[in-house]
Amino acid sequence: MPTAPLRCAGALIVDDDGRIFFQRRSPQRKLFPDTWDIVGGHVEPGEGIEDALYREVTEETGWTVSIVLGLVGEYTYTPADGLTRVETDFLVRVDGELARPRLEAGKHTEFRWLGEHEVGVLDEHRDVNDGLIRRIAEDGFAVLRAIGL
Repeated sequence: MPTAPLRCAGALIVDDDGRIFFQRRSPQRKLFPDTWDIVGGHVEPGEGIEDALYREVTEETGWTVSIVLGLVGEYTYTPADGLTRVETDFLVRVDGELARPRLEAGKHTEFRWLGEHEVGVLDEHRDVNDGLIRRIAEDGFAVLRAIGL
């Protein structure tokens, strides 16, 4: 019997300069090791997609979502564990000290705020994620332009 794909929520966090927040996954991570990533994760049983979005932002950064600016897109992928995921990503603003995220120990090693002209950085280790994060970033910047930010 086929299993339903795992649902995930992702946040493209935007600062006042129109940059988006990315964090590097630790080299020890089973999936997508040592790659740049957006904030996000699995939707837990009984949880809605927006609830998961808010929870993941707080867990991974210590910040709180202040406003959801818009939908970036929905992405389906199957990483090395063979489990298909459907990820819904949103453009968000957060409250908190943007220069000092509280990265999850053991899960993320560093962070960067990137402008649209800097997305080439996301190609590092692109073979691990087939360029997915760069595509998501480009879509996020397209939404930012569309809403005039």
